[in-house]
Amino acid sequence: MKNAHLAADIGGTFTDIAVTHQGKLFTCKVPTVPSAPEEGIFHGIRRAMAETGLTAEDFSLIVHGTTLATNALIERKGARTAMLVTDGFRDAVEMAFENRFEQYDIFMDKPPPLVPRELRFGVPERVDANGNVLIPLDERALESLVAALRKNEIEAVAVGLMHSYAAPGHERRIAEILSRELPDVLVSLSSEVSPEIREYERWSTTAANAYVQPLMSRYLGRLSSELVKMGFSCPLRLMTSGGGLASLETARRFPIRLVESGPAGGAILAARVARECGLDRVLSFDMGGTTAKICLIDDGEPQQSRTFEVARQYRFLKGSGLPLRIPVIEMVEIGAGGGSIARVDGMSRIHVGPESAGAVPGPACYGQGGHGPTVTDANVTLGRIDPDNFAGGTMQLDATLSHKAIDADVGAPLSLSTLGAAFGISEVVEENMANAARVHAVERGKEIRDRTLVAFGGGAALHAARLARKLNINEVIVPVAAGVGSAVGFLQAPVAYEVGRSRYAMLDDTFDTAGLNALYTEMRAEAEQIVAEAAPESGLIETRTADMRYHGQGHEITVTLPAGPYDGTLREELTDLFEAAYAATYSRRIPGLAVEVMNWTLRLSARVEDPAPCPPMPAATAPEPSAMRELFDPDTGSLTTAPVYRREALVPGAAFAGPAVIAEDETTTIVPAGFTARLNAIGYIVMQWEGS
Repeated sequence: MKNAHLAADIGGTFTDIAVTHQGKLFTCKVPTVPSAPEEGIFHGIRRAMAETGLTAEDFSLIVHGTTLATNALIERKGARTAMLVTDGFRDAVEMAFENRFEQYDIFMDKPPPLVPRELRFGVPERVDANGNVLIPLDERALESLVAALRKNEIEAVAVGLMHSYAAPGHERRIAEILSRELPDVLVSLSSEVSPEIREYERWSTTAANAYVQPLMSRYLGRLSSELVKMGFSCPLRLMTSGGGLASLETARRFPIRLVESGPAGGAILAARVARECGLDRVLSFDMGGTTAKICLIDDGEPQQSRTFEVARQYRFLKGSGLPLRIPVIEMVEIGAGGGSIARVDGMSRIHVGPESAGAVPGPACYGQGGHGPTVTDANVTLGRIDPDNFAGGTMQLDATLSHKAIDADVGAPLSLSTLGAAFGISEVVEENMANAARVHAVERGKEIRDRTLVAFGGGAALHAARLARKLNINEVIVPVAAGVGSAVGFLQAPVAYEVGRSRYAMLDDTFDTAGLNALYTEMRAEAEQIVAEAAPESGLIETRTADMRYHGQGHEITVTLPAGPYDGTLREELTDLFEAAYAATYSRRIPGLAVEVMNWTLRLSARVEDPAPCPPMPAATAPEPSAMRELFDPDTGSLTTAPVYRREALVPGAAFAGPAVIAEDETTTIVPAGFTARLNAIGYIVMQWEGS
């Protein structure tokens, strides 16, 4: 019977594989192949089938998430892209917000547009904000533009016309003409990619979609074809940044929605852990080989947003990247992974990341030519990683190379011992992550203290306990298969799609309830058509939101709406919902000020069965360690002997105090002094701070 599911998550350093079959979970990590990312997936699939005995015919679903689109944007390795905009607005994507994100840095570098000025062309046409045609589309002018596109060997075209969210007819006509004249060129329309107000964000998103579309289309085509050759006939679904699964066709049309696919899977896993364990307030901590991701989860749901910024020129600095208007699970991502490279600056300060050694050449201890000391090298030196059993024993690490790299680039410049320099690297990367978490929480009006930290990803469990203490968090949970947590999260994600529309409305006597019902009917039909491709037999859950503000304000807050259809009572209900949300965000209301709505959204998702609640913690038992290891003690600054426990040998209720090490194939959990660790009824490691 075909009931096995497989998930593959391509990271910057490792590709993670997770397989579920008849209630059993198999996981593995294989090195990512940067030059051909799909090769890592095929290697992992073959290994999974060899070790589980499954064949291609046994699988009913494959789910995939990738950083390929993200990397193409960051590294500027996308397609040769042109942009067609309303005549007179050629420079809008370069003018951006017309502000300086770093006010006092005279050497500030703004991120250049993905499409250079010479490949941006004006089209004679104009539509107003109500959708009325002021200047008809000049189709003759397109003839000369087609010749210019052909001459410049353009692979993709982004079309962004003024107010096309209200009247997409001109954009659609341009697409028809381009498809006829240039059939090999891929066309992205802003009225389809991001049909919302604010032309800069809309056009930036459309340009990014066009920029990565040829690359992603070819990649997904190769992946799909090879899977067929391997004997797979089951559906291939792609993880989106908003936490849902999309069909292959949808992913090829809107690859920009895959930008944060891997981290989204991790947030879904953390949210499920929160619901299983009855936790209302959780901090999700995902640390891989290249980056660390932190997400706030309240009441079992991760924070959602429709704005995101990719490829920031300045770490943590909002406005220094490319804005995208797409559904996304809201999180902060920093260059703090196992492969992040450490260095000492001119003021004798240790810096870690965002540069990464990646999979090739990798950290110095890989023995593949890497020379810079990385976080992984520091953890090997500190005794946190066993060089003989890394990645389940599939990779042999060389601790001597780690010591040499650390001494050369950190120890010698700062006159530190090898251990002292390695601990300095570890402390800096943990402080970077803690600072990112604090900033992320403050920007969203949230509190971190006393949350539970859910740690997953290959590097998270190594640092989770010490990070928790820096954030005044007393409890850490490391779920089963934490080392491949995002891939496991893929298997728990629903098929989903979100549609947004900009339709301005004042909540006064002019409010058109019938028009809103018609709009939501149209949006439901669009979402249903896309979701039905991937989940034709599933019951669907509809969620509606609106971006609202007081009249005259420049920014909105998102409010969840009741289910439709709506009647004349909606106006007052919306006003009450907005003012309650506004008060919760800003601790005040503004009396006598009218309320307006800018955007309406609808999310349609397949039903996912809620997890069973975790049974009570079993009675404590004292397990026997499998080995002893020299582990660095931050309190004494020296190595101390600590017991090592194999996670698969621990039974629910197993409990012990730190310092200790819990080893498994895909990650290692460090239990520092002052913490106790205990396995709960479903096999999750629960670490509690018992110190003062």
